[in-house]
Amino acid sequence: MIVVFGGTGQLGRELTRAAAARHVALQALSRAQADVADAAAVAAALKRWQPDLVVNAAAYTNVDGAESHFAEARRANELGPAVIADACAKAGAALVHISTDYVFDGSKDGAYRESDPVRPINAYGRSKAAGEDAVRRTLDHHVILRTAWLYSEFGRNFLKTILRRAETHDELRIVADQHGSPTSARELAEAILHVAPRLAAEPRLSGTYHVTADGATTWYGFAGCIVAAAAPITGRRPRLTPINSADYPTPARRPANSRLDCSAFAQRFGLTPRPWREAVEATARAVAAAPQRAENHVA
Repeated sequence: MIVVFGGTGQLGRELTRAAAARHVALQALSRAQADVADAAAVAAALKRWQPDLVVNAAAYTNVDGAESHFAEARRANELGPAVIADACAKAGAALVHISTDYVFDGSKDGAYRESDPVRPINAYGRSKAAGEDAVRRTLDHHVILRTAWLYSEFGRNFLKTILRRAETHDELRIVADQHGSPTSARELAEAILHVAPRLAAEPRLSGTYHVTADGATTWYGFAGCIVAAAAPITGRRPRLTPINSADYPTPARRPANSRLDCSAFAQRFGLTPRPWREAVEATARAVAAAPQRAENHVA
């Protein structure tokens, strides 16, 4: 049995869908069912479902909002992981905790390895880095998966925002000096379920790993792929104009380089990610063809 906290987010919903397809026993819990910062609620959930593996997909993900609401970000991203890790230790369950590329400062020339120093440059990144530390201190049998630029058919994300804006704008100005790997929440969910039996059974696999789609691009390149894939369905193809980060100031600084080296995960678990463009095109077409498209995104 797998229990997922943050079950109504984009990764949680993709885990539910993937588990049903694989006939894997999985219980996804919303915040209303179990607030991750509520020790009694988390302990009660683990007592009820008795999981072998817990996935913490719950997080405060409003990067700009974290600058002015840091207490909320810490509650979800630092206190929550600590509470879950403690409950897992007491229940004898393994934990998969989802983290982010934003724990790095973005100054490295190449892709970040798991061993590279953590130096977040915004409040969101600091809260996520603290959450990683809380898990490491509290629970030996854990895997921390850092991912980047997550999107899916569900929730609020960059892909859906671009499609929504493309409906009403003839020009989209997109940041072109930040680099990363657009990663499908659906493929991340598949990866988690692929390795779940081994993670639950083999404590020696514990550690921190990077998991993203293969290859990298910019937000500008990401947007171009989205628009091109959806255009045959929507009939809309606005002009894309590349801009620098300085031309689009935000409350939170973003790393210029969010590329993650995923070779350790591939070697350890024998799972090689697909190129980022393939999943982006498939998801863009699916969202464009859906009857309703809503939900803004704070990137």
